[in-house]
Amino acid sequence: MAFTAFHDQRMIASGALSDVAQAVEVAAGPSPSGVLIFDDATGMPVDIDLRSGADAAVAAHETKTLGPAPEPARSGPGRPRLGVVAREVTLLPRHWKWLSTQRGGASAALRRLVEEAQRAGAPADRARMAQQALHGVLTVLAGDLPGYEEALRALYARDDDRFDALAGAWPADIAAYVSRLAEAERSARAS
Repeated sequence: MAFTAFHDQRMIASGALSDVAQAVEVAAGPSPSGVLIFDDATGMPVDIDLRSGADAAVAAHETKTLGPAPEPARSGPGRPRLGVVAREVTLLPRHWKWLSTQRGGASAALRRLVEEAQRAGAPADRARMAQQALHGVLTVLAGDLPGYEEALRALYARDDDRFDALAGAWPADIAAYVSRLAEAERSARAS
């Protein structure tokens, strides 16, 4: 995973979170006001607390995002070691009837259908997520810059030349970062 940090309109660092956190700590100290760290894949700001140091901040972030360690497997019905989770599904009677005739039963048939839909929709999902990441970064970093709204319109209209022209007029570090995310969005869209 890649992350990028900005202070005002200047890029501090880009790379692994541990490297970015250390660069932020060096550049801005343990209480870095005005520093924004973005997850490049999601475009979401990342909140880390550097008061205990960069390593502790990264460890706390990973614990928060990955969650606590999994509980030991329970014995009993189901397949807890496989990560199977029981949830309610509401279907029409004709759907249940069709599912009951499928190889492996209703659960196996639903799993196959979901896997197939994920494979078929993967390129569109990647393109949508890349576009959302770029939108998120634009909103935070460029929301007050001239041409922001027009750049968003160009992004959603897939007018790449117009988007590049508008983003190119922004401060150099913001323009370079946005350009990198735009390239990722275009690659995802093309696949």
